[in-house]
Amino acid sequence: MKPLKEKISITIDSDILERIKVEAENDDRSLSQFINIILKEHLKNKD
Repeated sequence: MKPLKEKISITIDSDILERIKVEAENDDRSLSQFINIILKEHLKNKD
């Protein structure tokens, strides 16, 4: 069973968004997938 996902709306600095878009494309992932990965890694590192 896949984990539940929710849609949200956020405001992000343009320079950060552009960098994330490039990184997501380089990793052959959608922007949403890539942001999820970044957030999961960040939270894992905080634990």
